[in-house]
Amino acid sequence: MRDNLDLAASAQQLADAAPTGSIDRAAASSVAITLATTRDIADARQALDGLTPAEVRQAALDLFDRLSAS
Repeated sequence: MRDNLDLAASAQQLADAAPTGSIDRAAASSVAITLATTRDIADARQALDGLTPAEVRQAALDLFDRLSAS
């Protein structure tokens, strides 16, 4: 299993590749920052639940689920 910092690096790569101003970029950036600043996967998941707006939160949670499952 990969740790938070490994997952954060993957999310940051996705953020860097996404178009500026897109929901995908906002979501991936949020996931990267959250993973880099939390202790573990459970803390990161809980923090992402509070993300707004709702469309960015859903995209971030979807990305988080994909990254943490790999």
